[in-house]
Amino acid sequence: MRSVGLSRPAVLAVASIGVHGAAAALLLVDVTWWPWAAATLVLNHALIAAAGLCPRCNWLGPNLVRLPEACVRRSEVALTFDDGPDPEVTPLVLDILAAHGVRATFFCIGERAQRWPQLVQRMVAEGHRVENHGQRHPVLAAMFMPAGWRAEVADGARTLTRLCGRPPRYYRAVAGLRNPFLQPVLRRQRLQLAGWSRRGYDTRSRDPGRVLQRLTRGLAAGDILLLHDGHAARTRTGRPVVLEVLPQLLAWLAGRGLRAVPLPEPEC
Repeated sequence: MRSVGLSRPAVLAVASIGVHGAAAALLLVDVTWWPWAAATLVLNHALIAAAGLCPRCNWLGPNLVRLPEACVRRSEVALTFDDGPDPEVTPLVLDILAAHGVRATFFCIGERAQRWPQLVQRMVAEGHRVENHGQRHPVLAAMFMPAGWRAEVADGARTLTRLCGRPPRYYRAVAGLRNPFLQPVLRRQRLQLAGWSRRGYDTRSRDPGRVLQRLTRGLAAGDILLLHDGHAARTRTGRPVVLEVLPQLLAWLAGRGLRAVPLPEPEC
């Protein structure tokens, strides 16, 4: 499998250092050029903010948003679940996966994993990957400074390592949002950022049909699908949307010769 490039520096971070250096040099040459220097820095920071708001962008560091070519040749797609475990929803998700003989990747929140360790242990026992979605899942995590990222990522990794008996290899940011301070933390923790290529918005939409349509429109081998076993939206009858969508999604994949798998082991 081709390396996902854990040690590759963030393109935009490196460029930003150069931009700041150039702006400083411009002011040293002629201080009256400060409006141009200021405008350059504003544009630079706007670009960084835009990159952080794009879950599929890799300008802030390596970001796995599609499976490697070997997986594509095997007609594989990755099935991932965020925000669990949930004592009501997760066991039923696991039941559906077991009934279809499918394994997936669960990005677990550390605090929730601590509250329901038996669900995490069941994931491991049934062959699923358990990966890091942070310890506390704060909504404004994308505004963290380095110390905040270190606490969120490292605490989540310690929790899941203790419960699973192995360290996580992937980290998924809250809603995929991040800033330039995250990648150095992931590199030290030997974690690969994981994004997605298809999502159904199953934490917002109450219509299983629309969620399934969003996931399957244009879906092809190599895609990474995002669903949620935590914070799941409910249908009008009160049933978690993911439980309505998942059996239909697995049947759709099987009917097109696509195989749902966990994320592959990253290479360092």
